This record gives sequence, structure tokens and C-alpha cells, in this order.
Amino acid sequence: MLELVLSPAGVRFAASPLEEAVGVVRVALGRRRLPGAAEWLHGARPAVPELEAVLGARRYITEFLSPPPESAETTVEEQLAVVRRTPPEQVALELGMVDADLGALPREPERARDLLADQLEAVWRANVAPHWARLHDVIAADIAYRTQVLGEHGVRRVFENLHAQIRVAGDAVLVDVAARERLTLDERGLLLVPSVFAWPSVGVVAVPPWQPTVLYPARGVAALWTEPARAPEALAAVVGRTKAILLTALDRPAATTELAQRLGLAKATVSAHLTALRAAGLATATRRGHRVLYRRTELGDALWAGIG
Repeated sequence: MLELVLSPAGVRFAASPLEEAVGVVRVALGRRRLPGAAEWLHGARPAVPELEAVLGARRYITEFLSPPPESAETTVEEQLAVVRRTPPEQVALELGMVDADLGALPREPERARDLLADQLEAVWRANVAPHWARLHDVIAADIAYRTQVLGEHGVRRVFENLHAQIRVAGDAVLVDVAARERLTLDERGLLLVPSVFAWPSVGVVAVPPWQPTVLYPARGVAALWTEPARAPEALAAVVGRTKAILLTALDRPAATTELAQRLGLAKATVSAHLTALRAAGLATATRRGHRVLYRRTELGDALWAGIG
């Protein structure tokens, strides 16, 4: 059990593009069991044997390959820059903790770091970047939901339904992992990072000097692997087929790009119909950083449920 004693700084949320690249490799290696992911990520992965050796470890896979992000809008370029300037002594320390055979890696920490960063970037470009808009929308929706819970009910409520391995006891967050440690958090507080490819377990960043971080499965991941629900015929007869399809899809927050990709519609078409749904009071839009997420309003829910 890992015990994280909360500080007055509390908690904040962020998104980690590199964590999804790490997750893709872990899923491919069978270290994470995310149903549907293998078929969905059907693109061929680049050859990354040294990276696979590190990420194939059972217990510890380094922190520097997926450094804690700064915000919900952190870019992969920003994270890769952090990876590539990780001090050699930190790289050596973390690679020395990996419970796997890393004999194929260069012995010099700088060379090992740069090789792993290049391979991680290759995985990102081939297997994550083409889907990042959809993945990020799921992550952003999770952050929006948790932030609302935090504002309305406080820190304790946030952890009540975060994950079965996490609970609050007094002033500490208890995480059921193999490590046994009590860590008193500093002025940086605790960072919470939702991830599509974290399922089914949680991860913890606790190695100094990285900010203490808990990685957990994002809400709504299952929707990525399933076909969109069919719009009720009666609803289509009232508002038109495309608007009915969009109303059906807006049971969870989504951005225009994600909706266009998921539903097989032109982005301009989706944008025009979302504007009409908002004007009718059936959908609402919320800005999260540089993205705008749409969702059905209560009126939209009532119309969908009543006619559908």
C-alpha cells in the first residue's frame, strides 16, 4: 500500500500524450488488458525492441519516459523535450530500477535516453497521433467531470469513484500497489492523470524529483471500441437524421473532430448541425483549454428519451 499524505495544495488534473504511447506498447506486450484496443489500433507498430524491453517489465517501467504533464493541454512535443533533457544520473537511476533485461540498451545513460525517446516518438506518430483527437476528447471529458466533482463536493468525493485500488483515509490517499511507502506531498500537491490505456489498473509516480502523480483509467473508454448507437427513427423524423445521430452521440461530451471521425461525417456538417442543436437548446458547449466539448442539455435528454 502506498500512502500519499495530501498537502494544502490538494489535487489537480492533467493529460499525458506520452502515457498513451507507453500504454499502446504495454497493451501490445500483454502487460495491460484493454479489450478492443488491439483491433482498434490496427496500424503496424514500428520496431522498438529496446523500448519494449523497458516497457515489458512487470513492476517498474521508469518515470522519465512519461514525465508528469503540466496541464490538460500538454503536447507530446513538450513531453518529449522533457524526456530528452532528463539528467543522465536520473536516467541511470530509473533504468537501474527496471525489473527486466536491458542488456540491449546502450550503456551510456545519455545514449539510452535518446534512443528510447526516438522509439517512443515513433510509436506516438504511428499508433497514437492518428487517434489523438478522439483519445484526448475522452480524457478531457474525464477531467471536466472530475473537476466538477471537486468543485461541488471536495477532494474526498473525487477519490470515491476514481478506482477500486484507491481510497481516502484521514488526510491520506491510499493506493493499493506493490510498493509500501508513506509519502508526504509538498507544495506541488498530487497530480491526477486519466489515461485511455491505463486500464485496468492504476499507476503511481513517486520517484523524486518528479511530481507525485496517480495515473488512472479514464471514464468512457468503452465508447472508443464500440460502434455508435443507432439514432431512433422517431427522433430522426422530427429533427432530421443527422441531428438525431448527433443527439444520440452527445450522451457524453465530445468535440467536433471526434464526432466527425466517430460518425463518418464531414467536420463542416457536424459543426453546422451542432450550431443548430445549440440554437434550439438541445445541446450545450463548454470550452476546455483549446477544445470545445458538446453535450446534450436536459431538454435534449428529455427529447431523446421521450421520442426514442
